[in-house]
Amino acid sequence: MKKLIIAVAAVAFLASCKKDYVCECVSTAGGLSVTTTADLGKQKKDDAETTCNAGDITTAGGSIACTAKEK
Repeated sequence: MKKLIIAVAAVAFLASCKKDYVCECVSTAGGLSVTTTADLGKQKKDDAETTCNAGDITTAGGSIACTAKEK
């Protein structure tokens, strides 16, 4: 019985590590802002943040700032 409880707890812990994330990006140029989102699917938080932050850009004409958020 103890082994079953430990096994169930281990599976629940591993399943909880990956969650559904979306990447929310705010594009700003010329005083205007547009927000877009993209589904990242089930990922670990660090992986979702890394993927989403790859979209960050700053230029003289504007910027794009992205943030990973749990769905």
